Amino acid sequence: MATVSDRHLGTHADDQWKALVDRWIFVFTAALITTAVLVGFVPDSLMKLGLLAENKRAPIPAMMHVHAVLMGSWMLLLLTQTTLMATGRKALHMQLGVIGMFLAPALVIVGVMLVQVNARTYLEWVATAPPELQAKADAQMQRSANIMLIQFRTGITFLALVWIALRARRSDSATHKRLLILATSVPLSAAFNRMTWLPSNMPDSPLLGEVWHLFLIAPMFSWDWYRHGALQRAYVIWAAWFVPGVVIITLAWNTPGWQSWARGFLYG
Repeated sequence: MATVSDRHLGTHADDQWKALVDRWIFVFTAALITTAVLVGFVPDSLMKLGLLAENKRAPIPAMMHVHAVLMGSWMLLLLTQTTLMATGRKALHMQLGVIGMFLAPALVIVGVMLVQVNARTYLEWVATAPPELQAKADAQMQRSANIMLIQFRTGITFLALVWIALRARRSDSATHKRLLILATSVPLSAAFNRMTWLPSNMPDSPLLGEVWHLFLIAPMFSWDWYRHGALQRAYVIWAAWFVPGVVIITLAWNTPGWQSWARGFLYG
C-alpha cells in the first residue's frame, strides 16, 4: 500500500516532468520548424545551383541572398529566444526581442520585392535560353503567378501574427510566445512544396502544402490541450488569420482573373 510520503513523491515527480515539458516544448517546436526549413531548402538550393551551372535556370538575384539571410536570422532568433526563456534568462530575451521588431517587417518587405525580381529575372533569362526551356516559359509564368498567392498570403499573415504577438508581450506572455512560433510556421509551405518526396497536389492546388506544417505545431498544441484542457487564445488568433487566407488562395488559384492581374504585376 502506498504511503502518504510515496504519494507526495509521486506527485512531486509528476509536477517536475510537466514543468520540464512546459519550458522545453517551445524550444522543441522551434527546432522542428527550423529542421523543416533546412530539409526543404538545402537540397533544393543545391539542385538549383547545379542547374545554374548548366545554364538550365535563371540567375539567382542578389535579393534572394538577402531574403535567405533575413529568414535564417529569424529562425536563429526564434531558437535563441525560446531557449533563453526555457533556461530562465528573461532579461536577455527581452533585449534580443527588439531585433524581431525590425527583422519581421524587413523579411516581409524583401519577400514581396523578391516576387517581382525573380519573375523579371526569369523573363530576361528565358529570352536567350535554349529552345526547350523557352517552350516551358508560359507554364513557368503561370506557376509563378499562382505561387505569388501563397507569398502574399504568407507575408500578410506572418506580419499580422508577429504584430499581435509583440503587442501581447507584456500583457499576455502565454499568447506572445505561442503566436511567434505559429507565425513562423506560416511560411513553411515554401519548404514543404520543395520536399518532392512528400505527397502534393501542386501545381493544381496549394492546399496540401498548407496542411503539412500542422504536424509540426501539433506537439505544442497537444501539450497545451493536455495541460490546460482548453484552446489557448493564440491558436484562435492564428486560425482567424490562417484559415481564411488558405481558403482565398485555394479559390483564386489559377483563375483567369488572378492570372491576368498577377502576370501584369510580375511582368508588366
